[in-house]
Amino acid sequence: MADRETLPLPLEVRARLAELELELSEGDITQKGYEKKRSKLIGAYLPQPTGVEQSMPQERRTPVTPSSSRYHRRRSSGSRDERYRSDVHTEAVQAALAKHKERKMAVPMPSKRRSLVVQTSMDAYTPPDTSSGSEEEGSVQGDSQGTPTSSQGSINMEHWISRAIHGSTTSSTTSSSSTQSGGSGAANRLADVMAQTHIGKSENHSAPPDVTTYTTEHSIQVERPTGSTSRAAPKYGNAELMETGDGVPVSSRVSAKIQQLVNTLKRPKRPPLREFFVDDFEELLEVQQPDPNQPKPEGAQMLPMRGEQLGVVTNWPPSLEAALQRWGTISPKAPCLTTMDTNGKPLYILTYGKLWTRSMKVAYNILHKLGTKQEPMVRPGDRVALVFPNNDPAAFMVAFYGCLLAEVVPVPIEVPLTRKDAGSQQIGFLLGSCGVTVALTSDACHKGLPKSPTGEIPQFKGWPKLLWFVTESKHLSKPPRDWFPHIKDANNDTAYIEYKTCKDGSVLGVTVTRIALLTHCQALTQACGYTEAETIVNVLDFKKDVGLWHGILTSVMNMMHVISIPYSLMKVNPLSWIQKVCQYKAKVACVKSRDMHWALVAHRDQRDVNLSSLRMLIVADGSNPWSISSCDAFLNVFQSKGLRPEVICPCASSPEALTVAIRRPTDDSNQPPGRGVLSMQGLSHGVIRVDSEEKLSVLTVQDVGTVMPGALMCVVKPDGVPQLCRTDEIGELCVCSIATGTSYYGLSGMTKNTFEVFPMTSTGAPISEYPFTRTGLLGFVGPGGLAFIAGKMDGLMVVSGRRHNADDIVATALAVEPMKFVYRGRIAVFSITVLHDERIVIVAEQRPDSTEEDSFQWMSRVLQAIDSIHQVGVYCLALVPANTLPKTPLGGIHLSETKQLFLEGSLHPCNVLMCPHTCVTNLPKPRQKQPEIGPASVMVGNLVSGKRIAQASGRDLGQIEDNDQARKFLFLSEVLQWRAQTTPDHVLFTLLNSRGTIASSLTCLQLHKRAEKIAAMLAERGHLQDGDHVALVYPPGIDLIAAFYGCLYAGCVPITVRPPHPQNIATTLPTVKMIVEVSRSACIMTTQGICKLLRSREASAAVDVRTWPPVLDTDDLPKKRPPQLYKPSNPDTLAYLDFSVSTTGMLAGVKMSHTATSAFCRSIKLQCELYPSREVAICLDPYCGLGFVLWCLCSVYSGHQSILIPPSELETNPALWLLAVSQYKVRDTFCSYSVMELCTKGLGLQTESLKSRGLDLSRVRTCVVVAEERPRIALTQSFSKLFKDLGLHPRAVSTSFGCRVNLAICLQPHRLGKLAEQGTSGPDPTTVYVDMRALRHDRVRLVERGSPHSLPLMESGKILPGVRIIIANPETKGPLGDSHLGEIWVHSGHNASGYFTIYGDESLQSDHFNSRLSFGDTQTIWARTGYLGFLRRTELTDASGERHDALYVVGALDEAMELRGMRYHPIDIETSVIRTHKSITECAVFTWTNLLVVVVELDGSEQEALDLVPLVTNVVLEEHYLIVGVVVVVDIGVIPINSRGEKQRMHLRDGFLADQLDPIYVAYNM
Repeated sequence: MADRETLPLPLEVRARLAELELELSEGDITQKGYEKKRSKLIGAYLPQPTGVEQSMPQERRTPVTPSSSRYHRRRSSGSRDERYRSDVHTEAVQAALAKHKERKMAVPMPSKRRSLVVQTSMDAYTPPDTSSGSEEEGSVQGDSQGTPTSSQGSINMEHWISRAIHGSTTSSTTSSSSTQSGGSGAANRLADVMAQTHIGKSENHSAPPDVTTYTTEHSIQVERPTGSTSRAAPKYGNAELMETGDGVPVSSRVSAKIQQLVNTLKRPKRPPLREFFVDDFEELLEVQQPDPNQPKPEGAQMLPMRGEQLGVVTNWPPSLEAALQRWGTISPKAPCLTTMDTNGKPLYILTYGKLWTRSMKVAYNILHKLGTKQEPMVRPGDRVALVFPNNDPAAFMVAFYGCLLAEVVPVPIEVPLTRKDAGSQQIGFLLGSCGVTVALTSDACHKGLPKSPTGEIPQFKGWPKLLWFVTESKHLSKPPRDWFPHIKDANNDTAYIEYKTCKDGSVLGVTVTRIALLTHCQALTQACGYTEAETIVNVLDFKKDVGLWHGILTSVMNMMHVISIPYSLMKVNPLSWIQKVCQYKAKVACVKSRDMHWALVAHRDQRDVNLSSLRMLIVADGSNPWSISSCDAFLNVFQSKGLRPEVICPCASSPEALTVAIRRPTDDSNQPPGRGVLSMQGLSHGVIRVDSEEKLSVLTVQDVGTVMPGALMCVVKPDGVPQLCRTDEIGELCVCSIATGTSYYGLSGMTKNTFEVFPMTSTGAPISEYPFTRTGLLGFVGPGGLAFIAGKMDGLMVVSGRRHNADDIVATALAVEPMKFVYRGRIAVFSITVLHDERIVIVAEQRPDSTEEDSFQWMSRVLQAIDSIHQVGVYCLALVPANTLPKTPLGGIHLSETKQLFLEGSLHPCNVLMCPHTCVTNLPKPRQKQPEIGPASVMVGNLVSGKRIAQASGRDLGQIEDNDQARKFLFLSEVLQWRAQTTPDHVLFTLLNSRGTIASSLTCLQLHKRAEKIAAMLAERGHLQDGDHVALVYPPGIDLIAAFYGCLYAGCVPITVRPPHPQNIATTLPTVKMIVEVSRSACIMTTQGICKLLRSREASAAVDVRTWPPVLDTDDLPKKRPPQLYKPSNPDTLAYLDFSVSTTGMLAGVKMSHTATSAFCRSIKLQCELYPSREVAICLDPYCGLGFVLWCLCSVYSGHQSILIPPSELETNPALWLLAVSQYKVRDTFCSYSVMELCTKGLGLQTESLKSRGLDLSRVRTCVVVAEERPRIALTQSFSKLFKDLGLHPRAVSTSFGCRVNLAICLQPHRLGKLAEQGTSGPDPTTVYVDMRALRHDRVRLVERGSPHSLPLMESGKILPGVRIIIANPETKGPLGDSHLGEIWVHSGHNASGYFTIYGDESLQSDHFNSRLSFGDTQTIWARTGYLGFLRRTELTDASGERHDALYVVGALDEAMELRGMRYHPIDIETSVIRTHKSITECAVFTWTNLLVVVVELDGSEQEALDLVPLVTNVVLEEHYLIVGVVVVVDIGVIPINSRGEKQRMHLRDGFLADQLDPIYVAYNM
């Protein structure tokens, strides 16, 4: 410590400065006034900038920056806070950050919707040195200018004042280290934000470090011209032009950020690890192997340390009650306890006489006045709760001794303020398990408890029913003359139970016996040298721990006088305890380091302070390594006020072991206290190494004295068997003594592990026959038998094999200049387990006046500092709004509750930075693709490398004997003419409206007649040739069918097109236009209404109306019929074109020939057993795929009646479809997933009312969902379950599968035995469970239902007659074995004959329609479906006795994402994400430049948006071993969905990259 005299500022100036600071903190002057007065005061003393390296006195004070004075204003907020002040550490952090300065790298800043950015008018608070508030030109000062601008002047001054007072020796003190550059508060690129302005000097060594650098040299450099006052770039920056995956240039800030993120992530990670553990599959997770170079303990085995003999002093009482009786009777007037009011005036003096008589009164009333004489409520040995506020120690003391005298066991707890206090439920659980039925409390406290309207105290959540009993004397009956408490010698009965909150939030009760209580008091008396009638000032909580042991128990044993300072007084006047020490000439004071720090902050050169009376200042949290700086600073300031160095006595304690060690107040000042400067790196490996090299990552610890009298202490390894540590190893301290707790009440297992430990030597021999108690403290025994504590077991986080202490992480975070951004005492650090390792999470409360950019910058600096100093990555850093973290009763942060809120997604942070890329190092190795089996290994017959080749087929069409009349005709148009002649009045189509009544119907003849008229119109008005293309733009209905057959009669090729939506023309009309153009339609046929719509003003705004081909309105048809109907010359010519938009957003039209169309209809007829007598209900969109075929074609071919229900009508009447099915007694019905979802969501609560309306689904044999995707098993199951009560057979629901090359491959009509009068009964739709991890490797591995990583898959339906399927490798085109996932290839008469496009890239697509296998059967021509799936031979047989092959569709090849060499299907990741939080309604994922982007729709307030980021990241990591790159939170309905109910992920991706989503929040994970 340098001399105090060489201060650059004279004392009176410093005193005046301190006063100014206080005025500012109390709001007496404005920030401006403060600045002005201060610069005036110290202008003369400012040194020149050259004197940077002068050594300055080490007087430790927080730097007086405007920001820190803001802190003083709110300093009463926390209780965790000042344990962490360490200037040495602050310097270390600043130095570590400075090292990173040269290597710049931008971290993309999250985007936030405006409404989420809380705009607070805090201008008065913004310190003058940040130019971040304005969006105008900022002052980017050039380095060369020697003349500082005004803002530089203030920076400079700031810098020097704080140095003068703070006395730090590094060049970047906290106050100067973040002055922000380039004006616009926008994070143009984070690099700009990070390019700090230099502090008015030509050399920039005190410019603050840049934080974002995680890189190597080839990182992207975003330079800005300094010196020019450049205008601020637009918010989030000028993105460079980038290209999308398809090479389309994109200019958007989103893609620029992603590029930034990608560049950032390219930096080298920590060294890769070699060994793995097998996660019961070939996917291997890396497991951290010990680094061979890591430090190992080398010392000898430690020896247990024995404390001095516990002296037997003759006049020590035989029990504590005996002591009370003695002092109460022989010196009744002696003061025992003085309490203070909030003004610091003595409120009340409790004498020993009063304590004795009142405790007796309480004892008598507890035993005799509760319950009845026969049935007293409380008997000796019972537990009672003590509920007293922190400002009433006298009432507590009376009640506590009353319990001891009555021989009941007091359980002191905190006052419950509301019914939902943090942790209150667990306290209730403790009371319940202790069997507490009575709570003692004071009058004032009783009045303050929450009451119900009837005036009763409600039962708190989780609490047992309690009788509240007020202990004030006036409410109690006087004991009779002859009654006297039974005072015994101390024995093994329980004296009291102290509650302890564990790391996970559970509350345990530590029982302390009467003998332990007495022995502990004796040991403290001997160690502290207490004598009768000494005065002691106590600032600590008197209900537990050090405050209870010294201020309530040991004090009475020695007839001492306790001055109790309540927390509420400390908040108002932090100096109060020092004033009381002076006023009462107290010999001893019990404080925490926080109280010392507060006194320092509030201390203004008070002339009258004299601490020479103190012989012992007990620092209760002296075992916290970060208390040392408070002790040093306190000594520095108060040494001149009579404080002797040896007076400061840190002690170590724990609820289980009571006082573990305490420094003795020696008079021998030659013996300096012990200090250890330990390497953090060594500590993380559990060894003690004195740090020499860097001086950056060190922990300075002070000794907490020697072991207690009469105790034996040793250090054991923290995990595994309690083996003694070596001398240079950190372990858990264990104590063997009478004076410890004896058990956790009611928990014998945990008690055994903690209170009955037998430490052993390396040979396995126990070191003592007596059990030891674990203290929960980590440390070592240093030279001279001094104990050193390095941390707590509770705060221990083991990250990839290395141990880190939460307190150390907090200290490092706070050393990164926290004052401006977060509240000191409001920061929580904990670990969560994700993917088999602990991950560090930091949560802090953000100041309301810090801007987004400031906070984000602070967050990135914290990450860097922790990475530098602790060599550990932070998984998540979250900032929450001020005052929102759950509090403990004394105002600290409730850690376990905070963790709970974080994990369940209800913490509501306002800023989140996740860094999974940097700290998750145990992901499985990326998969290397294996060479495929070549032709050489194809074995005989149908085996490929020993497995059955995966192939299957439907029934053979040639062998089916059926009296199918329609087979005689080659063309559908001929079938219709034949039906019009033979059964003219047979109804083919019935269309229902939204009320369920028949809107229109068509018989065979009516359809034929209308078709003829339409054909005539096409020839007459449209002047069309054979083979011209006609676009049919109709709503779902009968007109569409007539127009289709009219086209066939005229020899034209029809294309069905979904009409534009009248409410949404702008987005739907361009699609119509595109299909019309791409299909080269020569004319459009439509209804009158749509005709007008196409020519409306809205339409002309959306597209160029003049370029439409001729539009024919079929509402007025010519009267005459065409001269003759067209008959195609060749059945292989085009019958119609089928256009649809795929899920990847591609518009693809396929050509269907007449042959394929007839074959298709026949196949469906055979599979579904359709006859003219049948009725089928169809609720599908009739524009493409199987939906169109069922709506328009099948009835004409098979002659059955189709009941048509347009899906759009269900929006007004969700029950329409099911009511129609029931009313028409339909046996077969077809629907889409959107329809099924509408029914499930819309009718979920109406099943009873539908039943009463007579809805009966028991006749349904098949309900087929028409789809082109993996079956949505959850939806079909919930649909079946929901309508089971209405008679729906669970086996009736099944799915179909079709794709572009073949519109229907599988269609599963299950014939249910009892319903199938003449049909075959098909097998169950089978569900299998496959291992999701195997699937990523294209392998199919069946597992049991419910096993981890299992994925349920439902077969896609029975293969249609005439269809052959094989599973092929999409890359090599070789056939695959049964257990492989591959592309589904199909060969069938109704395959489409090719794509119809105008772009001339048919050659690229041609192999979709005519591929051959690369080996095996190389002759057959197959069509590639573009879907991945597998076949499985089921054990089920169908009615004909054949084995049944099931096809399982897994997902589209186009949509599958290749990540880390594995194949992922978006739906699997989306399912996990949707499950993770109740507010996520929908999710879509896609990749962009190898980053996984997750978009979630939020159903909730925007405040919840940031809660989702960690949850989404966790679940994807845990279940899929993938790191999410970007999380985008959007409003409901943003994820686009097509008419089939499929997500359009590529549209979403394009919208995101073009910045069109208006997201609520975008988080870029580091």
